[in-house]
Amino acid sequence: MNTSVETASAEETREFGRRLAGVVQGGDVIALEGDLGTGKTELVKGIAAGLGVTGSVHSPTFVLHHRYEGRLPVEHYDLYRLEGMAWIDTGLEEPAPDAVTLIEWPERAAVLETWATTLIRLNSQAESRRRLTLIRGPERIRSLFDHAPGD
Repeated sequence: MNTSVETASAEETREFGRRLAGVVQGGDVIALEGDLGTGKTELVKGIAAGLGVTGSVHSPTFVLHHRYEGRLPVEHYDLYRLEGMAWIDTGLEEPAPDAVTLIEWPERAAVLETWATTLIRLNSQAESRRRLTLIRGPERIRSLFDHAPGD
């Protein structure tokens, strides 16, 4: 069963990401689906901040990948430009077991379906409101969605 959280601003989306960082583990692969502007990168920024990443976190649209160091390393992929290409074309063959892997536009790489331990779909609800829906994920992440403040 899907469960959702609504955020009213980019800051609230980042804050939910910081809380999500408290329950992720090395080896987690979190796929983030959603149209342009739905908050995928804001959620990544929050997760990275919650994992102690300092410095700028931004979408790696043109280079496909950034790695950030924190309490757990963060492997951040943005596959927007990969439409129709195989995941293996990125040069990555499997997720890093010591890192949290965050993937924007996962639907652009079919192989990813076997990797993703968690799938979150983001939708715009209004000008700045977003709905984050957990499609699948381990209980530790599902529990965070089930007990989100304001829902």
